[in-house]
Amino acid sequence: MKSNETELRFLYLAFDIIILNIVITLLFSISPIINIINIHDKKVYILLLNMAEVITYSVFSRRNLYLHDYFSNRVKRITYRVIIFIIISFIIAQFFLPLNFSHLFLIQCAALFYIGKLVFYYFLYTYLKLRRAKGFYVHRVLIIGMNDMGVFLRNLLENNPLLGYDFLGYVSDKGDKNKEVLGDINELASIVSQNQIDILFVTHSAYNDTAKSKELLDICNKIGVRLRFVPENQYGFKSTLNMESVGSLVVFNPQEIPLDDRNSRFFKRVFDVFFSSMVIVFIISWLFPILCILIKLNSKGPIFFLQKRTGINNKTFNCMKFRSMCLSDDADEKQATKGDVRITGIGQFLRKTNLDEFPQFFNVLLGHMSVVGPRPHMLKHTDKYSELIEHYRVRHYVKPGITGWAQVNGYRGETDVLWKMEKRVEYDMIYLENWTFWWDIKIIFLTVFGSKVYKNAR
Repeated sequence: MKSNETELRFLYLAFDIIILNIVITLLFSISPIINIINIHDKKVYILLLNMAEVITYSVFSRRNLYLHDYFSNRVKRITYRVIIFIIISFIIAQFFLPLNFSHLFLIQCAALFYIGKLVFYYFLYTYLKLRRAKGFYVHRVLIIGMNDMGVFLRNLLENNPLLGYDFLGYVSDKGDKNKEVLGDINELASIVSQNQIDILFVTHSAYNDTAKSKELLDICNKIGVRLRFVPENQYGFKSTLNMESVGSLVVFNPQEIPLDDRNSRFFKRVFDVFFSSMVIVFIISWLFPILCILIKLNSKGPIFFLQKRTGINNKTFNCMKFRSMCLSDDADEKQATKGDVRITGIGQFLRKTNLDEFPQFFNVLLGHMSVVGPRPHMLKHTDKYSELIEHYRVRHYVKPGITGWAQVNGYRGETDVLWKMEKRVEYDMIYLENWTFWWDIKIIFLTVFGSKVYKNAR
């Protein structure tokens, strides 16, 4: 699996290149020195400065990519890199620019570039920390083990908001009285639930034992939280399979799935946005007013039915549907059954044709769902079946879908007996562990043209 270190290095480089070219454009507009530089040489200056930044970043990026302390350290590193940038710029200028090239222009550019970087990264880090404090776009993290590596990892997470992690505390079995220790390993399930934890990082050496690590993985799958091991011997670990990275640290993913890969998630998200936009523009735009009128004429109540359901990382969201039932107090407790008297006349048609699910394309645009994935269940069912079916919550490691592998194989509708939900989870796990983009396309095709997808529709 590709490490997020490589991706962040390219992101930081992109930021720097954008800042640099804004600076160059600004100087070309306002600097009096530019009058002595002809148009042809301007292009050479642009090429030279961009080349100097790429070389600087390629050679010195690892040392400057991650913060292990406060932002003041970023200032020192930016200063160091700009000095290197100036040196490389002057070296390249000796080869590509005329002998009388403007030394002052290069220095002006470097000075303004330095100021621009300081300002940009200050506001970027301030913004990201504020967003993280509000819980946006972050993974909530526990660290098992309050050792040197655990403290180092905590500092790395807190001082690098672009990594997208929010440190909540430690889990320790040493009886630590530190206020950041939320409990011991025996209290893990309750700690995870109370703090809505997404990821556990293990730095405790006791879990190097295969049996103990397997036991911990089973616990995590039961409560639906991802697990990563952070070895103290970083150098000896770099050739291990299922490698990822958190900042400058190598970590091991004991249960790698295809959608753990950032590129895969990115392309899946791009497809979700494109496909759902097409459905909204070309289908829902004209179908919506027709269905709104029919629903309103058929029964009293709102057009949409919103229900809290379990999404990725056990987060709840409002799942949207066209209302297909009469208003009732047990809508969040009781599934639709065969011959259910709550289902309206138009509702029966909507459910049989799956049209009631179409508003969920807005959920996809908002990022709550994917076009294809495990179907989201009522909160009551999540609580119930996570106790009855092993690894039930593992299906929440990816975004829920409007349609899924279980649904196109006929496992949908009422789960009046346990085996029906077990089969759903079985098919969801097959999808989860073997996802490919073309499999999503196949599922969409079967959702429209397959015969089993309409089986058991209620």
